Amino acid sequence: MAFDNHLADRIRKQLADEKGLTERKMFGGIGFLLNGNMCCGVIGAEVVIRLDPEQTDRALANKHTRIFDFSGRPMKGWIYVGAKAVETDGDLKHWLQIGLKYARSLPPKK
Repeated sequence: MAFDNHLADRIRKQLADEKGLTERKMFGGIGFLLNGNMCCGVIGAEVVIRLDPEQTDRALANKHTRIFDFSGRPMKGWIYVGAKAVETDGDLKHWLQIGLKYARSLPPKK
């Protein structure tokens, strides 16, 4: 599956100053990892956000979001955020901050 390179570049630009950030091809798209923990990614034209599993239902109450079920098994703590929800840099930053906050709460992976 291809991913939206323009969207990935927008994420790279916003996360450029994050120490410990790496990229990895995953799920047919691209994932952004902070200290080895995925915080966000791009699959197709959607952003994937990893968040506190307890915040999943709250995040899904927003327009243009849906549960991440890439393998047919819905996963709490992972959501898709549609293109309409990240049209502006401010909107994208909002979602990226949620993913970064959760990734920062996890122990670094080696």
